[in-house]
Amino acid sequence: MTLLNVMLMAGGDPKQGGSIQLVLMGGIILVFWFFMIRPQAQKAKEQKKFIDELQKGAKVVTNAGIHATIYKINEDGTLQIEVNPGSYLKIEKSAISMDMTVAINKPATVTVAK
Repeated sequence: MTLLNVMLMAGGDPKQGGSIQLVLMGGIILVFWFFMIRPQAQKAKEQKKFIDELQKGAKVVTNAGIHATIYKINEDGTLQIEVNPGSYLKIEKSAISMDMTVAINKPATVTVAK
């Protein structure tokens, strides 16, 4: 027998079976929220904070994989990025990839073989 069947049969009184099911359903919803919705909301919050803190001269990577330097931050929610010296693109702030940008700006770790 499965754990669910044992818990459903443990009530004895048919009226209590519904309360056990309600508790189990609440537990499933809680686990779903804790493992699926909450982490996604935290990641979105971190992405928004990252976008808001962008400054001129920062090296970034777009979602399309373009490596560039921020040349100008416009007031309309766009950025002007410099891809090559003298070559500029205008993109939305939301097109900057936090994960890839953090990865390329992370200092290289040196491992010494023994």
